[in-house]
Amino acid sequence: MKRREFLAASVAASAIAFTDSQSAHAQGTTAGREFYMLQRYGLQQGPQGKLVESYFSDALIPALTRMGMGPIGAFRLDIGPETPSYYLLIPGALEAVATLDLRLAEDAAFLKAADAFWNATAGAPAFLRMESSLMSAFTGWPKLTPPAATAAKAKRIFQLRTYESPSHGEHVRKVEMFNSGEFDIFVKAGLHPVFFGDTLVGSRMPNLTYMLSMTDLTELDAKWDLFRNDPAWKKLSTSQRYAYDQIVTNVTNLILSPLSCSQI
Repeated sequence: MKRREFLAASVAASAIAFTDSQSAHAQGTTAGREFYMLQRYGLQQGPQGKLVESYFSDALIPALTRMGMGPIGAFRLDIGPETPSYYLLIPGALEAVATLDLRLAEDAAFLKAADAFWNATAGAPAFLRMESSLMSAFTGWPKLTPPAATAAKAKRIFQLRTYESPSHGEHVRKVEMFNSGEFDIFVKAGLHPVFFGDTLVGSRMPNLTYMLSMTDLTELDAKWDLFRNDPAWKKLSTSQRYAYDQIVTNVTNLILSPLSCSQI
């Protein structure tokens, strides 16, 4: 078996096995749901930001588009730890996202456009370190949904939130909570959900990550107030099934802005 085929089969088997064993009650089957690769590029102040942004716009996003993947999100971290950092969100089928680097290495047009980034030397690195996580979309929100402002390239920010749970059982229960009515409360409050992902491979597991979009921080805060005060949220969050224990023990909250090349 070729290395690429072996890797694809191994990652697919591991991801599906994890989903089946840890999230069966909350997620159901994987049919009809996207998978996401979320990447964080840690940078130094200086020329790295321009080089990475050029890599995204001139090489990586065009290559992903040729592969039929998208829309691709490319973001700058505005509020959060470890700035400067850029984030990339790639939706697609499991094999496509899991074997992405192998496929890119076989794309001659990509390698030519990406040369300055792809072959950067130790003396002048393109980035400090890149971290990736592989996620499966939630049953109740199976596809990435860009905000309406994306098409018009209008002003927008993105809130990226990660919830860490103390155990696999508590994590499954939190995912179930989203699928049991929380999505509707987000939409009713005017918080535009972009994606919800259950982490299959990544750090600080078990956890889930989701993204919301709004015009600015003022509107974001106002919509969150509507969410917190919604009677449906109060009922759901105080339900004995979800309130008997602390099912989320750490929350990471980041504010991102789209790069000019972002398709989200």
